[in-house]
Amino acid sequence: MKIAILPGDGIGTEIVAQAVRVLDVLDLKFETETALVGGAAYEAHGHPLPESTLALAKAADAILFGAVGDWKYDKLERALRPEQAILGLRKHLGLFANFRPALCYEQLTHASSLKPELVSGLDILIIRELTGDIYFGQPRGRRTAVDGHFPGAEEAFDTMRYSRPEIERIAHVAFQAARKRGKKVTSVDKANVLETFQFWKDVVTEVHAQYPDVALEHMYVDNAAMQLVRAPKKFDVVVTGNMFGDILSDEAAMLTGSIGMLPSASLDKNNKGLYEPSHGSAPDIAGRDLANPLATILSAAMMLRFSLNLPESADRIESAVRAVLSAGLRTADIWSEGTKKVGTREMGDAVVASLRGKTITPITTKT
Repeated sequence: MKIAILPGDGIGTEIVAQAVRVLDVLDLKFETETALVGGAAYEAHGHPLPESTLALAKAADAILFGAVGDWKYDKLERALRPEQAILGLRKHLGLFANFRPALCYEQLTHASSLKPELVSGLDILIIRELTGDIYFGQPRGRRTAVDGHFPGAEEAFDTMRYSRPEIERIAHVAFQAARKRGKKVTSVDKANVLETFQFWKDVVTEVHAQYPDVALEHMYVDNAAMQLVRAPKKFDVVVTGNMFGDILSDEAAMLTGSIGMLPSASLDKNNKGLYEPSHGSAPDIAGRDLANPLATILSAAMMLRFSLNLPESADRIESAVRAVLSAGLRTADIWSEGTKKVGTREMGDAVVASLRGKTITPITTKT
């Protein structure tokens, strides 16, 4: 088995380093190869996704990805910005199904901005369609308007579109995932306004006929955003389009206490995947040993489970993370009174120690 390691920019290099340390402790037989991506690749090769990096990603059995982006690249033409690397990987590798579990660990209920009783026991899986919608729809661009409210004015436009096969395959993924969980799917759309999402709703309803054991509800995206903070535990599996999924999954991340705790998997039809934390590159804290590596470490666990068929090793990583949290260790984003604030490296050290069978001494005094 071969894993492509693509750390990227900002805190990406720091958090991926800790995830690689965790994988190394498991003493599994796989090969790793590291390559540049994002702004780092642009600096070295003049493009955020060089051909050599794309070739490595295609040849690998799975990809462990950090984060890309930096404000200093904002003035580049869009095709050369670091974020185009992740979009390009999704497109070229056919990574159409994004899994973002929003799990609130018992130890972190007080880190959430919501009341503990609203998030205690929270376990939502957001499944986001990843290769269609307005992010990839054509035509797109800028032009002089010939009609509308301001003819002759400069305007920009993007196209929202979905085909039946795209909707069908993500719907099947959602219903199959729900069968292994609470057997409930919430399909999020904007069918009252958008023709694209009336079509989405119709197709998801048709696919649902093949899964009579799974309950299906439809919800408008604005209501879904409200219900996520009003009664989040009512959700089990949420399936939605690319743009809505991008927004709702970040909202759900904050229910767990911090986006620094949210792993993700982006899978193709054969379960080959790209695994990354749901947060960004955070250039403002890069190199300061402040970033939370747990989302990336948990993404590595997802990689072992989904793409490399090593569920027992994935369980070990997840158990080690729970042990470290139970001991009271916290990075700054999840810190609270009575716990110990640690840096990126020390948090990685603790997970590695737990995997090696060492007992993590609980924090008993305020730090």
